[in-house]
Amino acid sequence: MRQDPAQEQEWVRQNNLIYGALIAIGVFMVQPFLTATSLDLSAKICVVAFSVAIPLLAALVLVNRQEAFRRRRTTSVLVSATQVVGEVCACAGVVAGFWHIQRLAGVGILASGLMGVAVHSAGYWRLEGDRRPASHEGEEPGDTDA
Repeated sequence: MRQDPAQEQEWVRQNNLIYGALIAIGVFMVQPFLTATSLDLSAKICVVAFSVAIPLLAALVLVNRQEAFRRRRTTSVLVSATQVVGEVCACAGVVAGFWHIQRLAGVGILASGLMGVAVHSAGYWRLEGDRRPASHEGEEPGDTDA
C-alpha cells in the first residue's frame, strides 16, 4: 500500500532535519576530544559512536536529496538499516558525551530524549489517526453533515 505522497515528502523533510542536526551535534560534541591526551570510557563511547554515525547520516542526507528529487521514498532495506544504526549511534554519542560531563546530565538527556520520542509519536498518531478522508470535494477532513 502506497503512502500519501505529501506525507512521504514531509517525512523526507523531517529526516533531513534530524540527520543534519545529529551531524552538527556530533561534530560539536567530538571537538573537545580531538586534542585530549586520554579519554575515559564515556568519552571513548561518544567518539566511537559519532565516528560511525556521522558518515552514515551524511549518506542518508544524500539519499534524502534523491528521494526529494524523485518525490518518493526508497524501499531499500539497507537504507532502513542505516537509518536505525546512524540514529542509534548518534543518540548513544549524545548520551555518552553528556555522561562524560556529568552522569546526571547523561541520565537527563537519555530520559528527556525518550520522552521526546514518546511526545512526537503520540502527537503524530493523534494527528494522523484523526484524519478522515473528505467525501466531497472542498469538504474538510472530519466534517460531518450531522
